[in-house]
Amino acid sequence: MKIDLHCHSTCSDGTLTPQELLLRASNMQVDVLALTDHDSVEGVAKLREAAQAVKPPIQIINGVEISCAWHGLEIHIVGLHFDLQHPAITELLGQQAERRLTRAMTIAARLQRKGLDNCWSKVSALAQGGQVTRSHFARLLVKEGWVSLEKTAFKKYLRKGRNAYVAPPWCSIPEAIAAIQAGGGRAVLAHPLDYQLAGNWLSKLLDEFSDAGGDAIEVAQCQQTPAQRLKLAELARQYNLLASQGSDFHFPAGRRELGRSLELPADLTPVWDGWLTANEA
Repeated sequence: MKIDLHCHSTCSDGTLTPQELLLRASNMQVDVLALTDHDSVEGVAKLREAAQAVKPPIQIINGVEISCAWHGLEIHIVGLHFDLQHPAITELLGQQAERRLTRAMTIAARLQRKGLDNCWSKVSALAQGGQVTRSHFARLLVKEGWVSLEKTAFKKYLRKGRNAYVAPPWCSIPEAIAAIQAGGGRAVLAHPLDYQLAGNWLSKLLDEFSDAGGDAIEVAQCQQTPAQRLKLAELARQYNLLASQGSDFHFPAGRRELGRSLELPADLTPVWDGWLTANEA
């Protein structure tokens, strides 16, 4: 059974609409899918509507990926299987949307001063009505010929220490966990190794996440080595956390693909324990 609990649409920094994402998931024979756009649940209803016409059926899990500030770094907490309308969720995501808009407009103003004319209108068009992220600015810089690759756009303009970088004003990890759990969901530490933390800092992150009541960590990703999966599995055991899995799919290309290579070690308890029946899972 293919279960993918981390992916993105045009409602954040993905390139497929929720409807296109659902069709691709169907083509990849995904059975259970969670759309986890950055600080937005706008696409979930669209995904559910699209799923009604898909055979065989795909089970949709409510999801979101919340950006958090932690010791000067940006850490992502995935929320799964929560009430989309719970006041704690709607309030936090409303605050995050305002913060994201303010940050994006500041980045646009800085790039405008550097000579990128009509920056805000151009990047907004690329976002297709979704929330504007740094990835959209990177795509714009490629489109405008300022750089040849998106990773170069981050290196030259958008990452910490560069002229167009704006420090994220996100919520804290405990605030994200509290909102997700208030809505009846489970809080997952997303891609723990992607932050490239030294061993003591990774332990500090897991300590604070666990102390704040976090539920799970992502163990299986499609873009990881066997050694990385073993390490994450051991961290799940060490901290007595549930295990999650997801592709972190953004666009149709490269090594990140919906449902690909997402198997958990048999001894770990999956984050969906209690959501799917034995026959379903």
